[in-house]
Amino acid sequence: QNMAEKGVCSETDFEWLSQLRMYLEGEPGAETVMERMMNAEIEYGYEYLGNSSRLVITPLTDRCYRTLMGAIHLTMGGAPEGPAGTGKTETTKDLAKALARQ
Repeated sequence: QNMAEKGVCSETDFEWLSQLRMYLEGEPGAETVMERMMNAEIEYGYEYLGNSSRLVITPLTDRCYRTLMGAIHLTMGGAPEGPAGTGKTETTKDLAKALARQ
């Protein structure tokens, strides 16, 4: 479903806030990219992590992204857990690629 079908009409709607969004901020000539998700805000890392494929986003990967973004925002870490083969490592690596940091 897309956001229009879900009835998203405000920048305070949960469906919009739960997306990983990028904003260009700062004075001209000294801009930086800030990434936001929920209440978390993290500066883009500007690290090239190679050209590889991206994950298919599912409700579980969205939930993992929200949790890990909140932890990184609080200068903490996260350790996804669950059964083997469910994509924990790949989800974490994909978020790191989106944030451009290792």
